[in-house]
Amino acid sequence: MSRQYTIPPCSGMAIEAMQGERITVIDTDGGQVADFFAEALDHAEEFLSAGVTIDCNESLRLNVGSIIYSNLYNPMFRVVSDDVGEHDLLHPCCRPEMYEFFYHNGQGHRNCLDNINACLNRSRAIIHPVNLFMHTKIDPNGSITVLPPLSKPGDKIVLQAEMNVRLGIAACSVAESSCNSGSCTPIKVIIDSVK
Repeated sequence: MSRQYTIPPCSGMAIEAMQGERITVIDTDGGQVADFFAEALDHAEEFLSAGVTIDCNESLRLNVGSIIYSNLYNPMFRVVSDDVGEHDLLHPCCRPEMYEFFYHNGQGHRNCLDNINACLNRSRAIIHPVNLFMHTKIDPNGSITVLPPLSKPGDKIVLQAEMNVRLGIAACSVAESSCNSGSCTPIKVIIDSVK
């Protein structure tokens, strides 16, 4: 049985997924980033950690078979399939201060930190999600450049939940740069039970 959700542009949604279920995140229009965060269903103090994921996989990239870990070093998700192969583990959720710093328009700007906190009913000061479909180029000298996502309309990544989780997913709100190809569009999520 499938459960389908559409996250409108510049907004977030909380979705529960049980251990063993598959989570398909689809870039419906192409070129859109999904800020993907989660907490353990019955223990909100255990949550997705991009830093621990980098540490445990010994990589700045996600590949098919990679594990996404919690802050307690427990497996949360496994990458089952991936149409794009380019996702970001470095950037925190966008927030008003980020918009103010880069674009001088932070006041009242929709942002992923507030959207994920609101849908999960939390007040985390910072969230480091997995930025699905986000294309960050890392140069040999250590500098980084955010490029337009490589995802085309309908491209997807499929994750398997390794524990019971509450997802907090945001369709990223950055229209001021190449992050979302200059405009914000929806993200679709499908939860499937695997028999």
